[in-house]
Amino acid sequence: MDTTGGVNRQVVLPFIKSVEIALQSIRVRFFRSLITTLTLMLAVSFLSFVSVSTDVANGLLKTQDSALREKLIRSGYDLEPGDNEAGSTPKQRWIIILSLLVCVVGIVNAQLMAVTERFREIGTMKCLGALNRFILRLFLLEAGMQGLAGAGVGALSGALFALINSLLHFGKAGVTSLLWADVGISVLMAISVGCLLSLLGVLYPAFVAARMQPVEAMRIEQ
Repeated sequence: MDTTGGVNRQVVLPFIKSVEIALQSIRVRFFRSLITTLTLMLAVSFLSFVSVSTDVANGLLKTQDSALREKLIRSGYDLEPGDNEAGSTPKQRWIIILSLLVCVVGIVNAQLMAVTERFREIGTMKCLGALNRFILRLFLLEAGMQGLAGAGVGALSGALFALINSLLHFGKAGVTSLLWADVGISVLMAISVGCLLSLLGVLYPAFVAARMQPVEAMRIEQ
């Protein structure tokens, strides 16, 4: 403290400490976090399954094998005589969009409940000097960790199921004709979408927690 009563410097909590607190919070609320993560995992798994299945279909079309083309048509792909690429059907796209929306709503609901359960904890941290951005950072870190875990497992499992499905329907050609770079891009895209959804779902609850007044939070009966 200087002679004018101002503060020369502010003590800032290290980022690694924020990560430790976020991990501890996930461990304490493991089952609630697990349910939120599973919701995200299922949505991302379906997205990854559709994307990798489309990659498989495109790989089969590039072989110019008429028998494989007929198998694709019988499997539900809407292919015109001159089409060299397959795409997801409108029905699949709508299902993906709806599943992702339901996933976001579930994340928002779970995080709002987490804020309610942590009124006293948040109030205590604020009374000890935690700034709004610190509270916001904690919720974003928790959501980021859950999103990365859920999206990673979901994307990989969806890709795995798509490959198994291609083997069952198209035999060895379903894998040998596949461009693995396309599969990697599809998996990374699914993981990115999952992480983004997790962060979007926690934004509003995080702002609610960050703007909470310490006195009001401490006054809540648990």
